[in-house]
Amino acid sequence: MTATTLVNAVRAGNMGDVVTLADGMTDAERRACMPELKELRKKLRSEPWGSPLQRAYPALHAAGAACQTGAAAVADWIAGSDMRWRQAPAPVLIDVLGDREPRWLDDLVHRLAERPLTAQVPYELMSGLVRLAGCAVPTSETYVRGWMEHIGRARWKAGTVIGNLRKDPHLTELVTALFDIAEIGARSDWRYGEGLNNWTYALTQLADEGLLDRKILIDGCVSRLLRGGGSTADNKVFLGLLTSLDLTRDERCERIADWMSLCADAPSSVAGHAQSVLADFALDGALGSRRLIEMSGAVLFRPERKLVRSQLILLGKVLRQDPSTAGALLPVVAQAFGHEDTEVQERALKLVERHIGDVPDKEEAAREEIAGAAADLSPGLRTRAQDVLGVSPAEESPEAYEELLPPVPEPTRLVPAPETVAELAEEVNALLASDGDISAFERTLDGLVRHAHRDREALVEALGPVVAGRWWAEMEPTYVDRHFRDSPRDLEIVLASLFERVRLSVLHDARTNAPTSGGCVHSGLAGVRDARLREVAHRVRTEPLPFLLATPSWSTGSLEPGELVARLDTYRRLGARPGRSDFAQALLRVRRADTAASESAAVAARELGTPEGDRLAEWLATDVPSRPVRSSRTEGPRFLVEFGELPELQSESFPPEVRRLGRPLAEYQGRWYCSHWDESEWRQWLAVVPGRPELVAARVLRDLSQGVVEDTGTGFSFLPTLAEAEGEAGEAVRLCVVYGLGAKRPEDRLAAVDALLVLAARGKLDIEQAGADLGQLAVTSYLKPLRIAEAIRTAASTGAYGTAWALLRAALPHLLAELSDGQGEGGGKGRAKAATPVRGLGELLAVAAECVERSGARGELPHLDLAADRRGSSRLVTEARRLRAALAV
Repeated sequence: MTATTLVNAVRAGNMGDVVTLADGMTDAERRACMPELKELRKKLRSEPWGSPLQRAYPALHAAGAACQTGAAAVADWIAGSDMRWRQAPAPVLIDVLGDREPRWLDDLVHRLAERPLTAQVPYELMSGLVRLAGCAVPTSETYVRGWMEHIGRARWKAGTVIGNLRKDPHLTELVTALFDIAEIGARSDWRYGEGLNNWTYALTQLADEGLLDRKILIDGCVSRLLRGGGSTADNKVFLGLLTSLDLTRDERCERIADWMSLCADAPSSVAGHAQSVLADFALDGALGSRRLIEMSGAVLFRPERKLVRSQLILLGKVLRQDPSTAGALLPVVAQAFGHEDTEVQERALKLVERHIGDVPDKEEAAREEIAGAAADLSPGLRTRAQDVLGVSPAEESPEAYEELLPPVPEPTRLVPAPETVAELAEEVNALLASDGDISAFERTLDGLVRHAHRDREALVEALGPVVAGRWWAEMEPTYVDRHFRDSPRDLEIVLASLFERVRLSVLHDARTNAPTSGGCVHSGLAGVRDARLREVAHRVRTEPLPFLLATPSWSTGSLEPGELVARLDTYRRLGARPGRSDFAQALLRVRRADTAASESAAVAARELGTPEGDRLAEWLATDVPSRPVRSSRTEGPRFLVEFGELPELQSESFPPEVRRLGRPLAEYQGRWYCSHWDESEWRQWLAVVPGRPELVAARVLRDLSQGVVEDTGTGFSFLPTLAEAEGEAGEAVRLCVVYGLGAKRPEDRLAAVDALLVLAARGKLDIEQAGADLGQLAVTSYLKPLRIAEAIRTAASTGAYGTAWALLRAALPHLLAELSDGQGEGGGKGRAKAATPVRGLGELLAVAAECVERSGARGELPHLDLAADRRGSSRLVTEARRLRAALAV
């Protein structure tokens, strides 16, 4: 057989002939075929997806596997990324590899099993090779996940998960390996199977039948939970499996040390289970005082209120059973005096009050330890503890409260573009792998322009390894054109243009035929940035620019006027034609706040004698505009902001996309759907109009409000960057932060807290109005008071108790007023009928009370008496009374 015969069969896509020709080949014959097969593979890589030659891929995949002689080479060929979607069927590959030695097959299957999941090596191929080789089954992530998927396919066939597991010859080895695979519990086939197709049920049942070692499952679950770091879904699965195994007392008892560790460090759901196990031992005396003290110290240190409350309840039960343990346990109870939640503090204090009499007089050290811990209580509870313990308050001169706010962020100078193409390639690679900030993006973009002007061929050569595998490098040209016609995708459009993967006509049409009206609320800002990127992509191919005029001077996106004049002068000397969109962006970025610098730069610009110099001089002489005329409006539960026209952007000297930015914001309100959902893109918009964050905030306000009202959770990581942006922060910025404080996800609320504190530190936040906005939105229940309370507590805990109180002082009256049916004004007994409070109001009052106690604020709070004078001892009433007392001290 000649190599040409095999290659012709491959070209024709004739799989049967390939299998026949490969059968019984010698190693020499295999090696002789490989050069032509590799050449054909290289040719197919450049063929578009719809090419008729693509039909050769499966046959090529099989032929290459048959003709490679080394196991490593075969593994590389089978897992090649270019053939990932057009592989030969697994039975065919097993057939052509079946004549190899068992040791060789063992080596091959383990190499394939070590490939990453993205290689998509078929499980059927690997399991078939295991059968042929008679070797130990691999337990890598690729193999185990493939096995689990294979078992789970029972739902589409006549079998079941438990039935397939019973028949598996490698059941023990593979089930044991499950506990070592990251996030295996989060797989949908584990989480959503039902009945006989439920993995938890199946493993439990097989353990009951003796097909699986019960100890392996228990130890695997416990060790997996001890390891930590898993997602909530993953932990839920292994905790559920552990629970379903219904451990005996002996099985639970021999793992007491593990339960102790889980109580201290595991996620709250797992720690709660461990806590309940240990609680049983504590109540029947099997745990012992030493271990109970150790367990309690770990749990009471945790922030989760539910866990801490449960531990205090357990300690209370133990103290009732055996009062003689009070001397040992009450100092541990006192550790909860420092908890951030005052309800927890009060619960701990009640335990001390109830059992302090059980502490023998001779155990003076225990009493002193409790008295020392009382200093961590809130002021009202501290006084109560001192009375109970018979301790006189320390005579200390009160320290003046000092508000702690984060340092005000300072802008930094932009680093020049990389000098060499090698350095630039590294910068491009880093930027493609992450969102990057405005500084990294602009200096990298400027570097691409500069090096394309100097030596485009050298630039393309240096960037080759960086762009290998990018979606536009492999996709059919028609699809690439369509994608870039719709969106530049940051640097991608420039890189694709450099490598001639997007047609010039597409770049030209996108620039000249961009819409000038309509679109979504973001179109004005996105249009300016997109037009500049398309212009750069077009010019690097047709008329390379020496550098970009609009590259910022500062990390904020602003550009010094003197630097822009110098750049225009260089363009004049080089005879270079400025890009219209790039120059327009430069004008939007140029700083005009410094009158002296603007006047000096205007004089120098006129002396250039160029149209751009004259336009810059005119722009610098124009008064810096105030914020546009605006109006607030509501749309359902949302507070939105609309802007009027920006006259300074309506000049005919500006390109259409800039004039579009200057049109009234309300013009775009009608269209909800758009593609501008990525907050990394929003950060770039701040550099489109540096010094004017309101123009950006008003355009993303609708997204953020929708994210809270509909719990979609989007864009909130943008808030700290918005707060740090230079320029005046007004109503739109404030409302963005207010909505963020009520976001669903904790990380989103934390981003809003960061933004709140930065704005407060910069003196850019109308705190009274922000509080009023919070209160009005909370009354509607579209902002949940519990979420607001958590966010403000976080802000206060950084040392900003004064800021947090100012926010709550303005927000709480709106919520407290709802406790009346409107028959009375203000507070006071009997002046209004009690009404059902908004859920979470007690939490807000608790945070407010702590802020007042720590900051020393005094005064009155409207409508507070409506809560404080209610009957009962609910959290709402308790915290209202505490707040009233603190304000009156």
